[in-house]
Amino acid sequence: MKLAPRLLAACAAFAVMASHADTFPSKPITFIVPTAPAGSTDIMARLVGDPLSRALGQPVVVDNKPGASGNIGTEAVARAAPDGYTLLMQYSGYHVGNPALFQQIKWSPTKDFVPVALVMRAPHVVAVSGKLPVNSMKELIEYGKKKGDGGLNYASSGNGSIQHIAGELLSRQAKQPMTHVPYKGSGPAINDLIAGNVDMFITTPPSVIGHIASGKLKALAYTGTQRHPSMPNVPTSAEAGLPGYEVDSWFAVFAPAKTPPEIVAKLSSEIRKIVESESFRKKVDDQGAFAVYMDPPALGKFVDQELAKWSKVIKAADIKAD
Repeated sequence: MKLAPRLLAACAAFAVMASHADTFPSKPITFIVPTAPAGSTDIMARLVGDPLSRALGQPVVVDNKPGASGNIGTEAVARAAPDGYTLLMQYSGYHVGNPALFQQIKWSPTKDFVPVALVMRAPHVVAVSGKLPVNSMKELIEYGKKKGDGGLNYASSGNGSIQHIAGELLSRQAKQPMTHVPYKGSGPAINDLIAGNVDMFITTPPSVIGHIASGKLKALAYTGTQRHPSMPNVPTSAEAGLPGYEVDSWFAVFAPAKTPPEIVAKLSSEIRKIVESESFRKKVDDQGAFAVYMDPPALGKFVDQELAKWSKVIKAADIKAD
C-alpha cells in the first residue's frame, strides 16, 4: 500500500510529459538572436526558423537582442520560461568565449542552458573593403606596416567576440600592431567595412559572401584547412602565407535549463531533418559554410571541449572584454 502514492505520482508525471510532447507547440516560438540583423547568427536563425515553422505548424519569430558582446540576448534566454517557446540561436564565440572574457557574466553556458542541436560550422574569411588597395594577405600586412599609428584597424561584433580574438591572433602571427574597432553586431561592422571606414573584418562567410560576390568586399583568406567550394579562388590561411592561422565558428540552438526533455527531443528531431535536408545543405554551402548536425548529448560534450579550448586561447592571448 505504501507504494501506491509513489506509483500514482510516477503515472501522473508520465502523463504530464506525454501531454507536453503531444501539445507542443501550441503557440509561436521565439528564436532570440544575440546579434544585430544581417549577421551570420541572424541568417542561421532564419534559415532554420522558416522550415521549423512549417514542420511544427506554428510561427517561429526571430527576435534580435544585440549588445554587450551577445550577453544581453543570451541572458534573456537563460531567464526565459523553460517551456520550449523561447530558444537561443547561439554563436560559438559568445557561448564558449564570453565565460572566459567577462568576470561578472550573469549566465552559465552549462548551468543555464540545455543543448538542442548544432546546425552549422564555419571557418572564417578575412574580408577587406573593396576600396582597399590590396589583393592578398601579404599585401594587406605590408599595407598595415606602411600605415603606422596602430597599423590596420579591424572590426568585430563586440569586445571579446571571436572576431576580436581572430584579429588579436592575426596581429600576433603577423608580428605587427592592429587596432580593434568593436561594433554591436556583424551588421553594423559590415556596413562600415563596405564604406571603407575600417580595413578588415574576420568573420564567418554567411554575413559577407554576398558582398564578396558583388565586389563590395574582397576575401583574402579562408581560415579552414581546405578551400570552400563556394569560394574556390580564396586561398586557405596556409596558402596565403599564414600556416596555423585557423579560426572555426559554429552555430547551435539552445533552450533554457529545465526545458522538458521530450520537448528538447522533439525540437532536435525536427531540426535534424532540416539540417540534413538537401535544400538546407545547399543554402549553407552557398554561404561558404558547412551544415553539421549534433544531437543534445553530442552537443553538450562538444560545448565542454570548446569551453576548455577557448579559455586557453583567450588567456594565452591576454584578451580582455572590458
